[in-house]
Amino acid sequence: MRKIDRKTNATLIKVILILYGLVITACAPTVKVEPPQEPITINLNIKLDADIRVKLEEQAKKDIAANPGIF
Repeated sequence: MRKIDRKTNATLIKVILILYGLVITACAPTVKVEPPQEPITINLNIKLDADIRVKLEEQAKKDIAANPGIF
């Protein structure tokens, strides 16, 4: 009788593991990726930034040359 009980227990364990696996996969959250409604805009002001730096560097060089004792 022990052989029958072991087979029954093994089958019962397999069924429980299969059901557990199904429950786990059924409860897994899903992720949806949707495109935005409006187009993505990227605003680049690189030239403006570069112009300001060049002007400030030139003015700093002129000030240093005019007043060498400041620094």
